[in-house]
Amino acid sequence: MAAAPVVVPRMKLGSQGLEVSALGLGCMGMSAYYGPPKPEPDMIALIHHAAAAGVTLFDTSDIYGPHTNEILVGKALQGGVRDKAQVATKFGILTDADGAWGVRGDPAYVRAACEGSLKRLGVDCIDLYYQHRIDTRVPIEVTVGALKTLVEEGKIKYIGLSEASPSTIRRAHAVHPITAVQLEWSLWSRDVEADVIPTCRELGIGIVAYSPLGRGFLSSGPKLVDTLSDQDFRKELPRFQPENLEKNALIFEQVNAMAARKGCTPSQLALAWVHHQGTDVCPIPGTTKIENFNKNVAALSVKLTQEEMAELESYASADVQGDRYHDFLTTWKDSDTPPLASWKAE
Repeated sequence: MAAAPVVVPRMKLGSQGLEVSALGLGCMGMSAYYGPPKPEPDMIALIHHAAAAGVTLFDTSDIYGPHTNEILVGKALQGGVRDKAQVATKFGILTDADGAWGVRGDPAYVRAACEGSLKRLGVDCIDLYYQHRIDTRVPIEVTVGALKTLVEEGKIKYIGLSEASPSTIRRAHAVHPITAVQLEWSLWSRDVEADVIPTCRELGIGIVAYSPLGRGFLSSGPKLVDTLSDQDFRKELPRFQPENLEKNALIFEQVNAMAARKGCTPSQLALAWVHHQGTDVCPIPGTTKIENFNKNVAALSVKLTQEEMAELESYASADVQGDRYHDFLTTWKDSDTPPLASWKAE
């Protein structure tokens, strides 16, 4: 007899009433950064498949493409799918004509970005709207104040932050309740456990874990690098460089061996570890293949004892080599913004 399909349970995200599936779908790789854009019909079919499986939280951003991923997600969620889905998108990261990165959080930009996302998504209201990176030139109270106005106007329902420091989270939450903080959290990215996670839990803020599979490394190991196209930005990340990859491969080898003993895949084991962090955590692994999506859903049925959790953590605690990003993207490490009293509106 075939095993019964895993039903994706629901969870409360934050303290303001948002309820989502306990597993979301990261949509970035469908359109950007992980190689060439994937065929639109296939990606729409994947999003529909995820919705049918019980996934309700679909994650995108205006910088993915830029803009093309929001358009794709908007097309996929037309009709009856939208009624069962929560759309999460982000603003704040932008590039200039030369490809240089920047961050903006001023009120005029917040409003313009929101209006643009609403149009591309084809919706009247964004369910969860994140500041993608913190603009360290603008007091966080000013940025969140602009978001609060959008909530009052019915353009967004819930406010989120992505890659924010504890002090930024506290100041933002004092202006308007923050529903979720999105951050990178996996077996090989655990720096947030020291102070960001405790801050979120103290304030009743939900936690959305992106890249829970280590950008694919915890699924495939070092051989992943050999399969990446020249357009895949992972090729440039510090952890995927030859001098770091050999040492990081040891982590994957240990995870893979434990997965074999458990009768699951290494990606399922790594994802199960994130699920076991608490009922306030929603991982959003991305994929472009229905087969991989199904495996991710099946990770919900992988149960880990405290001893197995500790064993897994011991593998990754052996000093992951290389940073998560290049230095120019690491705003979360020092995302304090100027005091509100220093702000002069233009």
